[in-house]
Amino acid sequence: MSDFNTTLVVMAAGMGSRFGGLKQLEPIGPNGEVLLDYSVYDAKKAGFNKVVFVIKKAIEKDFREMVGKRIENKIDVDYAFQELDKLPSGFVVPAEREKPWGTGHAVLCCKEFVTQPFAAINADDFYGPSAYKQINSCLAKQNGKYCMVGFRLKNTLTDNGTVSRGVCETDALNNLTNITEITNIKDCAYENEKGEIITLSPETVVSMNMWGFNTDFFGYLEDGFNKFLNEKISVPKSEFFLPFQVDELIKKGEKQVEVLVAEDKWYGMTYKEDTPIVKAAIAQMTKDGLYDGI
Repeated sequence: MSDFNTTLVVMAAGMGSRFGGLKQLEPIGPNGEVLLDYSVYDAKKAGFNKVVFVIKKAIEKDFREMVGKRIENKIDVDYAFQELDKLPSGFVVPAEREKPWGTGHAVLCCKEFVTQPFAAINADDFYGPSAYKQINSCLAKQNGKYCMVGFRLKNTLTDNGTVSRGVCETDALNNLTNITEITNIKDCAYENEKGEIITLSPETVVSMNMWGFNTDFFGYLEDGFNKFLNEKISVPKSEFFLPFQVDELIKKGEKQVEVLVAEDKWYGMTYKEDTPIVKAAIAQMTKDGLYDGI
Protein backbone atom coordinates (compact mmCIF):
# COMPACT_ATOMS: atom_id res chain seq x y z
CA MET A 1 0.00 0.00 0.00
CA SER A 2 2.90 2.34 0.73
CA ASP A 3 4.03 1.97 -2.89
CA PHE A 4 0.69 3.20 -4.21
CA ASN A 5 1.02 6.65 -5.79
CA THR A 6 -1.62 9.06 -7.03
CA THR A 7 -1.52 12.34 -8.96
CA LEU A 8 -3.73 15.39 -8.52
CA VAL A 9 -4.64 17.07 -11.81
CA VAL A 10 -5.73 20.68 -11.29
CA MET A 11 -7.68 22.37 -14.09
CA ALA A 12 -6.60 25.99 -13.84
CA ALA A 13 -6.78 27.30 -17.41
CA GLY A 14 -10.20 29.01 -17.11
CA MET A 15 -10.11 32.78 -16.90
CA GLY A 16 -13.13 33.22 -14.60
CA SER A 17 -15.51 35.34 -16.69
CA ARG A 18 -18.30 35.59 -14.09
CA PHE A 19 -15.76 36.18 -11.34
CA GLY A 20 -14.13 39.01 -13.26
CA GLY A 21 -10.49 38.03 -13.18
CA LEU A 22 -8.03 35.24 -12.53
CA LYS A 23 -9.74 33.69 -9.54
CA GLN A 24 -7.09 30.95 -9.34
CA LEU A 25 -4.67 33.65 -8.16
CA GLU A 26 -6.98 35.46 -5.74
CA PRO A 27 -5.36 35.51 -2.25
CA ILE A 28 -7.79 34.09 0.32
CA GLY A 29 -5.56 32.80 3.14
CA PRO A 30 -4.10 34.68 6.13
CA ASN A 31 -0.67 34.83 4.43
CA GLY A 32 -1.78 35.35 0.85
CA GLU A 33 -2.49 31.67 0.13
CA VAL A 34 -4.79 30.91 -2.81
CA LEU A 35 -7.40 28.13 -2.90
CA LEU A 36 -4.91 25.85 -4.61
CA ASP A 37 -2.61 25.92 -1.59
CA TYR A 38 -5.38 24.33 0.46
CA SER A 39 -6.30 21.81 -2.23
CA VAL A 40 -2.70 20.60 -2.50
CA TYR A 41 -2.28 20.55 1.29
CA ASP A 42 -5.39 18.38 1.69
CA ALA A 43 -4.43 16.15 -1.25
CA LYS A 44 -0.90 15.56 0.01
CA LYS A 45 -2.19 14.75 3.48
CA ALA A 46 -4.59 12.25 1.91
CA GLY A 47 -1.72 10.47 0.11
CA PHE A 48 -1.32 12.16 -3.28
CA ASN A 49 2.35 12.51 -4.17
CA LYS A 50 2.29 14.63 -7.34
CA VAL A 51 0.40 17.60 -8.80
CA VAL A 52 -0.08 18.54 -12.44
CA PHE A 53 -1.38 22.06 -13.06
CA VAL A 54 -3.19 22.55 -16.35
CA ILE A 55 -2.82 26.23 -17.22
CA LYS A 56 -2.63 28.57 -20.18
CA LYS A 57 0.83 29.54 -21.36
CA ALA A 58 -0.23 33.19 -21.01
CA ILE A 59 -0.55 32.92 -17.22
CA GLU A 60 2.49 30.70 -16.62
CA LYS A 61 4.76 33.45 -15.25
CA ASP A 62 2.17 34.78 -12.77
CA PHE A 63 1.02 31.30 -11.85
CA ARG A 64 4.51 30.02 -11.08
CA GLU A 65 5.28 33.16 -9.11
CA MET A 66 2.08 33.26 -7.05
CA VAL A 67 1.33 29.55 -6.68
CA GLY A 68 3.88 27.17 -8.14
CA LYS A 69 6.92 28.48 -6.26
CA ARG A 70 5.31 27.73 -2.89
CA ILE A 71 3.82 24.38 -3.85
CA GLU A 72 6.96 23.09 -5.59
CA ASN A 73 8.66 23.07 -2.17
CA LYS A 74 6.10 20.62 -0.82
CA ILE A 75 5.25 18.15 -3.59
CA ASP A 76 6.36 17.03 -7.06
CA VAL A 77 4.86 19.48 -9.61
CA ASP A 78 4.45 19.46 -13.40
CA TYR A 79 2.81 22.02 -15.68
CA ALA A 80 0.68 21.14 -18.69
CA PHE A 81 -0.65 23.75 -21.09
CA GLN A 82 -4.19 23.85 -22.43
CA GLU A 83 -4.04 25.82 -25.67
CA LEU A 84 -6.54 26.11 -28.51
CA ASP A 85 -4.08 24.69 -31.02
CA LYS A 86 -3.36 21.57 -28.96
CA LEU A 87 -5.39 19.41 -31.31
CA PRO A 88 -4.97 15.93 -32.80
CA SER A 89 -3.29 15.70 -36.20
CA GLY A 90 -5.54 16.79 -39.05
CA PHE A 91 -7.54 19.39 -37.11
CA VAL A 92 -7.09 23.17 -37.36
CA VAL A 93 -8.49 25.80 -34.97
CA PRO A 94 -11.34 27.71 -36.67
CA ALA A 95 -10.65 31.47 -36.97
CA GLU A 96 -13.69 32.39 -34.85
CA ARG A 97 -12.77 30.05 -31.97
CA GLU A 98 -11.88 31.85 -28.71
CA LYS A 99 -13.29 29.61 -25.98
CA PRO A 100 -11.14 26.77 -24.55
CA TRP A 101 -12.13 23.25 -25.65
CA GLY A 102 -13.48 22.26 -22.21
CA THR A 103 -12.60 20.17 -19.16
CA GLY A 104 -12.21 16.92 -21.13
CA HIS A 105 -9.57 18.60 -23.28
CA ALA A 106 -7.91 20.07 -20.14
CA VAL A 107 -7.33 16.60 -18.69
CA LEU A 108 -6.19 15.25 -22.06
CA CYS A 109 -3.53 17.99 -22.19
CA CYS A 110 -1.72 16.50 -19.18
CA LYS A 111 -1.52 12.92 -20.49
CA GLU A 112 2.29 12.94 -20.81
CA PHE A 113 2.70 13.87 -17.12
CA VAL A 114 0.30 11.35 -15.57
CA THR A 115 1.47 7.76 -15.17
CA GLN A 116 -0.59 6.67 -12.16
CA PRO A 117 -4.22 6.81 -10.96
CA PHE A 118 -5.31 10.41 -10.64
CA ALA A 119 -7.96 12.80 -9.39
CA ALA A 120 -9.06 15.81 -11.45
CA ILE A 121 -10.37 18.96 -9.77
CA ASN A 122 -11.23 22.58 -10.51
CA ALA A 123 -8.63 25.13 -9.41
CA ASP A 124 -11.21 27.51 -7.97
CA ASP A 125 -13.06 25.06 -5.70
CA PHE A 126 -12.41 24.18 -2.06
CA TYR A 127 -13.40 20.55 -1.56
CA GLY A 128 -12.19 19.92 2.01
CA PRO A 129 -10.01 17.17 3.55
CA SER A 130 -12.53 14.32 3.54
CA ALA A 131 -13.11 14.56 -0.23
CA TYR A 132 -9.40 13.92 -0.91
CA LYS A 133 -9.21 11.08 1.63
CA GLN A 134 -12.22 9.37 0.08
CA ILE A 135 -11.09 9.69 -3.51
CA ASN A 136 -7.55 8.54 -2.75
CA SER A 137 -8.86 5.49 -0.85
CA CYS A 138 -11.16 4.68 -3.76
CA LEU A 139 -8.32 4.91 -6.30
CA ALA A 140 -6.19 2.70 -4.04
CA LYS A 141 -8.68 -0.16 -4.42
CA GLN A 142 -7.45 -0.53 -8.02
CA ASN A 143 -10.64 -2.37 -8.92
CA GLY A 144 -10.95 -0.90 -12.43
CA LYS A 145 -13.72 1.49 -11.41
CA TYR A 146 -13.55 5.26 -11.70
CA CYS A 147 -15.01 7.43 -8.95
CA MET A 148 -16.30 10.90 -8.18
CA VAL A 149 -16.90 12.85 -5.01
CA GLY A 150 -20.33 14.45 -4.77
CA PHE A 151 -21.55 17.04 -2.30
CA ARG A 152 -24.96 17.77 -0.78
CA LEU A 153 -26.68 20.51 -2.77
CA LYS A 154 -27.30 22.54 0.42
CA ASN A 155 -23.51 22.68 0.96
CA THR A 156 -22.74 24.07 -2.51
CA LEU A 157 -24.96 27.15 -2.83
CA THR A 158 -24.04 30.84 -2.81
CA ASP A 159 -26.04 33.84 -1.63
CA ASN A 160 -24.60 35.91 -4.48
CA GLY A 161 -26.39 34.46 -7.48
CA THR A 162 -27.49 31.27 -9.15
CA VAL A 163 -25.38 28.14 -9.67
CA SER A 164 -25.28 25.24 -12.13
CA ARG A 165 -24.99 21.78 -10.63
CA GLY A 166 -24.81 18.23 -11.98
CA VAL A 167 -27.51 16.27 -10.14
CA CYS A 168 -26.33 12.67 -9.66
CA GLU A 169 -28.38 9.50 -9.81
CA THR A 170 -26.95 6.20 -8.54
CA ASP A 171 -27.85 2.53 -8.41
CA ALA A 172 -28.07 0.37 -5.28
CA LEU A 173 -24.27 -0.06 -5.27
CA ASN A 174 -23.61 3.71 -5.39
CA ASN A 175 -22.51 3.54 -9.00
CA LEU A 176 -23.31 6.61 -11.07
CA THR A 177 -26.13 6.06 -13.54
CA ASN A 178 -26.81 9.63 -14.68
CA ILE A 179 -25.82 13.28 -14.21
CA THR A 180 -28.34 15.95 -15.15
CA GLU A 181 -26.90 19.44 -15.52
CA ILE A 182 -29.31 21.94 -13.98
CA THR A 183 -28.69 25.66 -14.37
CA ASN A 184 -29.85 28.73 -12.44
CA ILE A 185 -30.36 27.00 -9.10
CA LYS A 186 -31.15 29.36 -6.24
CA ASP A 187 -32.08 28.15 -2.72
CA CYS A 188 -32.49 24.54 -3.92
CA ALA A 189 -35.00 25.51 -6.63
CA TYR A 190 -34.91 26.28 -10.34
CA GLU A 191 -37.26 27.11 -13.19
CA ASN A 192 -37.64 24.48 -15.90
CA GLU A 193 -38.23 25.15 -19.60
CA LYS A 194 -42.01 25.16 -19.02
CA GLY A 195 -41.65 27.99 -16.51
CA GLU A 196 -42.43 25.72 -13.55
CA ILE A 197 -40.49 26.12 -10.30
CA ILE A 198 -38.91 22.78 -9.37
CA THR A 199 -37.65 22.23 -5.84
CA LEU A 200 -34.73 19.92 -5.15
CA SER A 201 -34.02 18.22 -1.83
CA PRO A 202 -31.18 19.99 0.04
CA GLU A 203 -29.66 16.49 0.49
CA THR A 204 -29.43 15.91 -3.29
CA VAL A 205 -25.93 14.75 -4.28
CA VAL A 206 -24.38 16.98 -6.93
CA SER A 207 -21.13 16.78 -8.87
CA MET A 208 -18.56 19.52 -8.30
CA ASN A 209 -16.15 18.17 -10.92
CA MET A 210 -14.00 16.06 -8.60
CA TRP A 211 -13.23 12.85 -10.47
CA GLY A 212 -10.98 9.84 -9.95
CA PHE A 213 -9.60 7.95 -12.95
CA ASN A 214 -7.09 5.33 -14.00
CA THR A 215 -4.68 6.11 -16.85
CA ASP A 216 -6.78 4.09 -19.31
CA PHE A 217 -9.14 7.09 -19.27
CA PHE A 218 -6.78 8.99 -21.58
CA GLY A 219 -7.52 6.55 -24.38
CA TYR A 220 -11.26 7.12 -23.98
CA LEU A 221 -10.67 10.89 -23.89
CA GLU A 222 -8.65 10.80 -27.11
CA ASP A 223 -11.40 8.89 -28.91
CA GLY A 224 -14.08 11.14 -27.45
CA PHE A 225 -12.26 14.36 -28.34
CA ASN A 226 -11.73 13.22 -31.93
CA LYS A 227 -15.43 12.44 -32.21
CA PHE A 228 -16.31 15.82 -30.67
CA LEU A 229 -14.06 17.69 -33.12
CA ASN A 230 -15.50 15.84 -36.11
CA GLU A 231 -19.00 16.86 -35.04
CA LYS A 232 -18.60 20.28 -33.42
CA ILE A 233 -15.27 21.91 -34.29
CA SER A 234 -17.08 24.64 -36.22
CA VAL A 235 -19.48 25.49 -33.34
CA PRO A 236 -17.67 28.44 -31.66
CA LYS A 237 -18.89 27.84 -28.10
CA SER A 238 -19.03 24.04 -28.08
CA GLU A 239 -17.00 22.34 -25.31
CA PHE A 240 -15.79 18.81 -24.68
CA PHE A 241 -16.81 18.32 -21.06
CA LEU A 242 -15.42 15.65 -18.74
CA PRO A 243 -18.87 14.50 -17.52
CA PHE A 244 -20.00 13.92 -21.12
CA GLN A 245 -17.18 11.44 -21.69
CA VAL A 246 -17.85 9.73 -18.34
CA ASP A 247 -21.57 9.54 -19.12
CA GLU A 248 -20.87 7.90 -22.47
CA LEU A 249 -18.71 5.21 -20.84
CA ILE A 250 -21.42 4.50 -18.27
CA LYS A 251 -24.20 4.33 -20.86
CA LYS A 252 -22.14 1.94 -23.01
CA GLY A 253 -21.48 -0.23 -19.95
CA GLU A 254 -17.72 0.14 -20.40
CA LYS A 255 -17.01 1.68 -16.98
CA GLN A 256 -18.52 1.95 -13.52
CA VAL A 257 -18.11 5.16 -11.54
CA GLU A 258 -18.49 4.92 -7.78
CA VAL A 259 -20.11 7.96 -6.16
CA LEU A 260 -18.56 9.01 -2.86
CA VAL A 261 -20.25 11.72 -0.78
CA ALA A 262 -18.37 14.41 1.13
CA GLU A 263 -20.45 15.90 3.92
CA ASP A 264 -18.19 18.97 4.20
CA LYS A 265 -19.26 22.37 2.96
CA TRP A 266 -17.88 23.12 -0.48
CA TYR A 267 -16.53 26.62 -1.10
CA GLY A 268 -16.01 28.24 -4.46
CA MET A 269 -15.58 31.65 -5.99
CA THR A 270 -18.17 31.74 -8.73
CA TYR A 271 -18.81 35.43 -8.04
CA LYS A 272 -16.49 38.16 -6.78
CA GLU A 273 -18.85 38.62 -3.81
CA ASP A 274 -18.08 35.04 -2.69
CA THR A 275 -14.50 35.97 -1.81
CA PRO A 276 -15.10 37.41 1.72
CA ILE A 277 -17.18 34.32 2.64
CA VAL A 278 -14.44 31.96 1.51
CA LYS A 279 -11.79 34.03 3.31
CA ALA A 280 -13.77 33.95 6.56
CA ALA A 281 -14.29 30.18 6.33
CA ILE A 282 -10.58 29.55 5.64
CA ALA A 283 -9.59 31.86 8.49
CA GLN A 284 -11.80 29.89 10.89
CA MET A 285 -10.45 26.52 9.71
CA THR A 286 -6.90 27.84 10.09
CA LYS A 287 -7.74 29.04 13.60
CA ASP A 288 -9.13 25.57 14.35
CA GLY A 289 -5.76 24.07 13.43
CA LEU A 290 -6.85 22.37 10.23
CA TYR A 291 -4.11 24.01 8.16
CA ASP A 292 -1.13 24.11 10.49
CA GLY A 293 2.08 24.45 8.54
CA ILE A 294 0.51 25.29 5.21
